[in-house]
Amino acid sequence: MSRRPVCDYEGSRYSTEFWTQARTYEDAVERIALKAMMPRAGGTLLEIGAGFGRMADLYAGYETVVLLDYAETQLTQAVERLGGSNQPGKPRFIFVQANFYHLPFVAGRFDTATMIRTLHHAADVPAVLRGVSEILGSRGAFILEFANKQNLKAIARYLLRRQPWSPFDRKPVEFVHLNYDFHPRWIWEQLKHVGLRREAVRTVSHYRIDFLKRSVPTSLLVSLDALTQPTGLLWQLSPSVFVRARARADRPTPPPELFFRCPACGTPLGSPPQAAFLCSCGRVWKRKGDIYDFRYPPS
Repeated sequence: MSRRPVCDYEGSRYSTEFWTQARTYEDAVERIALKAMMPRAGGTLLEIGAGFGRMADLYAGYETVVLLDYAETQLTQAVERLGGSNQPGKPRFIFVQANFYHLPFVAGRFDTATMIRTLHHAADVPAVLRGVSEILGSRGAFILEFANKQNLKAIARYLLRRQPWSPFDRKPVEFVHLNYDFHPRWIWEQLKHVGLRREAVRTVSHYRIDFLKRSVPTSLLVSLDALTQPTGLLWQLSPSVFVRARARADRPTPPPELFFRCPACGTPLGSPPQAAFLCSCGRVWKRKGDIYDFRYPPS
């Protein structure tokens, strides 16, 4: 049983205390990057670390969208915002409570996966990326955002001897408990190791400086950031980096009736809208209202 630490937002006021008016700029530029890098339409999409569903409106071109988070209270807010899984229309939302080290889906299930503002909480990045690679289908797209260790502010602080760790060292740095910054080249290596080919990069939040955010109109900062984002192909010096990677073309295509798998033993299970799943290993996974509870190992 894995005992990797997981950052749990259970009971937090993340949607109201973090995503306030002071972060309108960050929200806008991340949406621009995601729109530019994500395939506009497809069959199935998974967002890992979806929280309260901040980005859900961008997934309208997909038939089925799975919003996954570890915290039940975050998913409850997503259900309230989006109307629940029984609402008519497109896309059809499925809400899943699960551990990103133990994704409860059969191999090759998704056309697209996204992970925004989530990887920086991963103590074992290779394990997370292996799981993502496995659930992507043939040439599936993975859009990943990560906190960049090699940003201009960190470089300046290091050169002025105001921080002990080097932004040029490729090893991840844990600057606060379960909060990591990553060197871009280290992330490229990890993606390659799990069979995901990097094909596009955007740098984001270039102007995430309190003075600029207070003194310059947000609309202007957003426009400038949109113009600067494509330079990510050449260099990565912003605090946030988006990368799109592709799975190989030889991935399996599971039958439509197979959707979930047991996160404990890997046995394929059924598909929504079943209310409960009994695995041959003896575990029972249940739906609580609109939320499928596959969180493993138990907290």
